[in-house]
Formats: sequence, C-alpha cells, structure tokens
Amino acid sequence: MGVPLNVGVIGVGKISEQYFASLPQLPGLRLTAVADLDEARARQVADEQGVEALTVDALLQDPRIDAVINLTIPAAHVEVGTRALEQGKHVFAEKPLGLTPEEALPMLELADRKGLRVGSAPDTVLGTGVQTARQVLDSGVIGAPVGAQVHWSAPGHERWHPSPLFYYQPGGGPLFDMGPYYLTSLVTLFGPVVRVAGLASRSTRERVVETGPLAGTPIPVDIDTHVSALLEHENGVTSTVTVSFEVWATRSPLFEVYGTEGTLAVPDPNRFSDPVEIATRHEPEFHEVPVSAGYADAGRGYGLADMARAIETDRPHRASGRLAFHVLEIMDAIVRSSDAKKVVEITIRVDRPEVVPHGATPDTW
Repeated sequence: MGVPLNVGVIGVGKISEQYFASLPQLPGLRLTAVADLDEARARQVADEQGVEALTVDALLQDPRIDAVINLTIPAAHVEVGTRALEQGKHVFAEKPLGLTPEEALPMLELADRKGLRVGSAPDTVLGTGVQTARQVLDSGVIGAPVGAQVHWSAPGHERWHPSPLFYYQPGGGPLFDMGPYYLTSLVTLFGPVVRVAGLASRSTRERVVETGPLAGTPIPVDIDTHVSALLEHENGVTSTVTVSFEVWATRSPLFEVYGTEGTLAVPDPNRFSDPVEIATRHEPEFHEVPVSAGYADAGRGYGLADMARAIETDRPHRASGRLAFHVLEIMDAIVRSSDAKKVVEITIRVDRPEVVPHGATPDTW
C-alpha cells in the first residue's frame, strides 16, 4: 500500500457518523479535516475525530487534502464537487451524483480533463451482500436471469431524521434518496439500462418533523413520494422497481432475481453484509448461500478506499462517478417518463463493475 490519501469531509450531518466509524479502519485513507456551513458543529466533530475544523473554502483550498468526501445536501453535490476538482482534489460524493444528468455531466468531464477521480455512494454494493449475489448470479446457479423485482417503502424519513426537510425537495424523495441503492445494485447485477417506463405520484397528507429540535415543523413536499418503474437492461433482463414514502407497513424490503432455474433473494442494498438466499427447481426451499465475494465487514467510505487503491494501481474503481451518472440518468428517465407518459430511451452506457473478490481488502485489491 502506498501513501494514504489525505481526506477532508464537507458536511458533518447525520450520514457523516457512518463514514467516521469506517475511516479509521481504512489504511488507504487518512482523515485530515472537516468542514460544514455550521462551523460550531464542524468544530465539535473535529474535536471528536481528532482533526482540524476548517471553513468550506479553506478545506477546498488546503493543499494537504487529496480527496474530498462530499456529504452536503443533494442540491450542493455538483457545486461542491466541481470546486474540489478545480482545486485538484479527487471527489467521493454521497448520492445522488446531482439533481439532473445535465448538471452532473460537466463535473465528470472536468475530472477527466484534470486526470482526477470521481466516486459516489452507494458503496453498500461493495459489501458481501450484493457482491455475493452478483457472484451467485454469474455462476449460473439460478440459470439465465429473466427479471427482477424490487420494493422499498416507508412512511417517510421525517419519523426518524432530525432535519428531514431536504428529503422532500428536488434530489430527495424515495426515488433519489433510496432509489440509488437498488438501481446501482441492478446495474451491478445485470449491466446498463436502455429503456425506462415510470409512474410517480404524491399524496396530500401533511408531513411534520417528528424528532429532534425541529419537531413539529411542517414539511413542504415538492417531490413525488410514490414511484414505480419498469426497466429494460441491455442484456434483455427486465426489472420492476417501486420506492415509496407512502407505506405505513410492509412485511420487508423485497429484492428478488428470477432465473430459468431458480430465484435469488438479494439482501437489502442499504446494508453491506446481510445474507444471500436462493431457491432452485431442485431445492425449492430458500436457503442461505456462503459468502463468496465482497469486502467483509465493510462500511461507508469503502468506495473511496477502493478508489484510492485503484488510483495507486491504475485500475477502474467500482463505485465510480460514471456508474452514479448512469443511475442518475435512470432516475431522470423515470421522472420524464412519468411526466410524458411514454417510454424513455437511455443512450449512454456504463460497464458493469468488476466483482470484489472474496477475501479482498481495499488496500490489497
């Protein structure tokens, strides 16, 4: 392993806690500084992590910082990412990559021109859950894949998040917040999507913040809260996807792949390492399969560690900006399809990322 990347984190809200929990165990990364528009919060987190607190401008301009983890709200992802690239820094962003493909593409083109890397969440797909599912699928155990079905739902993030208003603005909602976990996994399993048909709606129920200092605050809803889509992958597989902030109760998230010889139960892609199950024509009862791929005991930040190793070895990184851009294109196409009530074609392709080998670590792959 070479010299670790010095990392600065911009945005120290709720999700940052999961990154800070993982970073100490990733030898390819060294947390150096944090920044936030709430400078008092940044100082508090910096003290907890034993690093410096800087202003956003100072962190972006700091020559010590090699890479920025961008945990700002979705509306700021492209602006902050572009500014980091302009300062010669690699970028790893929370999802979504941007609000629209038109907004995000110039950022990727800038990175290409400057020889820099862009990565993006979700990196949950690099854990043993989705990666083992991918290995099982590629092994042919369930035969040739025919289709997949995905369902994720909840009443809404206002029930648990202390500052959830941005989830109901452009770049949020069930599609742009939860959709990337499932869509990134579907592309990882089957490859790129070529056609999309979508339907979206929202209820009229009033929403308020239910926890934390903002409890009782009304939430304006400016996005659709129930979204369904039919996707056609380049390899002919069709996927049906439903994500919703309108469901009060359901038995469990559903992610299943149907093949000519059996069914693959993919674990929740919002998590890293839940077990994979299969049922086949010869063994019709679902049973767990051994872990056979993926980073073990992974957490948020592994995508950046994978990127750091890829920089060192001059290989493609898996949780890439191009993959996130394709997912953004899919989500944008779902919205446009719903608005126009017609099928939308996607012309830009992305390669399926390589499987993470069983037993690999981000500093040895």
